[in-house]
Amino acid sequence: MKITDGYPEYMMKSIKLVEEKREKNMSQPVKPMSMKSREEVLSKYHPDYMKGTKRELKVGIDKGTILYNGIVDLLEAKPVLDPKDVDLSKIDYDVDLLIIGGGGAGTVAALFAYESGVPKDKILIVTKLRHGDANSMMAQGGIQAADRPEDNPTLHYLDIYGGGHFTNKPELARALALDAPGIISWHEELGVMYDRHEDGEFQELSGGGTCRNRMHSCKDYSGMELMRNIRDKARNLEMPVLEFCPMAELLMDDKGQLAGGIAFNLETFEYYVIRAKATILATGGSGRLHLANYPTTNHYGATGDGLIMAYHVGANLLDLDTIQIHPTGDAYPEPLVGILSTEKIRGLGAIPLNKNGDPFVFPLEPRDVESAMFIQECKRGKGIVTPTGMPGVWLDSPMVDIIHGEGTIETKLAGEVRKFKRFGIDMTKHPILVYPTLHYQNGGVEINEKTETKIPGLFAAGEVSGGVHGKNRLMGNSLLDFNVFGRRSGIYAAKYVKKAKIGKLTLNHLDKYNKMLEQAKIKPAKSAPIILPEYRGEMAISRALDIF
Repeated sequence: MKITDGYPEYMMKSIKLVEEKREKNMSQPVKPMSMKSREEVLSKYHPDYMKGTKRELKVGIDKGTILYNGIVDLLEAKPVLDPKDVDLSKIDYDVDLLIIGGGGAGTVAALFAYESGVPKDKILIVTKLRHGDANSMMAQGGIQAADRPEDNPTLHYLDIYGGGHFTNKPELARALALDAPGIISWHEELGVMYDRHEDGEFQELSGGGTCRNRMHSCKDYSGMELMRNIRDKARNLEMPVLEFCPMAELLMDDKGQLAGGIAFNLETFEYYVIRAKATILATGGSGRLHLANYPTTNHYGATGDGLIMAYHVGANLLDLDTIQIHPTGDAYPEPLVGILSTEKIRGLGAIPLNKNGDPFVFPLEPRDVESAMFIQECKRGKGIVTPTGMPGVWLDSPMVDIIHGEGTIETKLAGEVRKFKRFGIDMTKHPILVYPTLHYQNGGVEINEKTETKIPGLFAAGEVSGGVHGKNRLMGNSLLDFNVFGRRSGIYAAKYVKKAKIGKLTLNHLDKYNKMLEQAKIKPAKSAPIILPEYRGEMAISRALDIF
């Protein structure tokens, strides 16, 4: 197979058609779809509507709810922790506030809990991998905030609510929009280097499904830049962190309150009993479950642990019958399959094209609609199929330099340029091949505007929580989410610990959960949370043919 400029010869023939039609495509843009057309394509081509991807949950507070199979598998699994293996009379860490997860939400929560009066030696961040190993670090495109004269939080709220198909909890969407400008100001104080014009004003781009340009970015390293500053602040304060210690289970007390958790040291294989007056769940998403067999953009530790532990203690879940597949996951070359190519590329003007070089969708539809249109085009035989069987459509990246001037791609999309150059592909000269990839957990543990769950003493923030985004999240609202609700969880948990009194520690909820499994006549084949994903045997095989 002959390779030219990083692509096989047959793909270069398709690229030639893209180049021949580029001028016409730029002068005749595709218009946005109607609501009716959006709903029609979603119902036919989005995995949320596919047969066989979901089933009814048979145990727990949400019994009877329809959820994705991979989530149900873990909720109907046997708890990984056997209470007999832990001595609850031996307290390894006794703190006011336990934060489970060392990504964006967890770290922001720690900072604001400290500012709200919780001594730092009474705060403990416990994280599965290293501090900062999280989807927060990997986010590229930017963060939304309505801070221009022609914009306002009301418009942002309407975008959030409409993008979520009007299923968001209104008070959470409201909090997300209202708190956003203040978060940007806080970032400026921390030293975040947002992209700016020569006059010092923020550069703000468009995101799919939004009515105003309000995307603040840091090239295409936005999440990394935010985490650099947030994590540095925590480290400069010497905030206590336990690394490589995933949580195996949450702890209750005899009063029905959340009372901490049990951590497992991956290096020594020891259990740690952590007693806490309040606990913030900030464990992130579940992309590594590969729901509906999609590849994923998510980091290695994103296995849905927080959902499982929260459900074991009786917290309810929301909107886990939906997943967010991002339209522009990489489809070629094979080592990049599933890795994200930021929505910022389309925000800067790149147009999706089929194998004939023809546009077929407005570039900035909401993510679920854009993804469904990509899938439809491929299923109609108008996509490109790679040598390994992965389908895809072109994203005409060279348009960005044509629109904004030569050098724009290398300046604003430095990470993307570097990624493709490793494989001999120059995205400033040739389009890139993309196909939807599992990107975000739309739902999660239900919270209120104070980030409280229904379990006293248990708070949740970030991707593990449910209700903020409804059935679909818009670009730039995930980085905003972890900041807004990480901040709120730290503040409200700090208030809670001032009055909290913990009773006798217990793991009785695990015995009750096992009995529920027995009564439902479920014979679990696995245990949960799974801590780390499985990629041996059949799980190592490419999923390209399964999704196509």
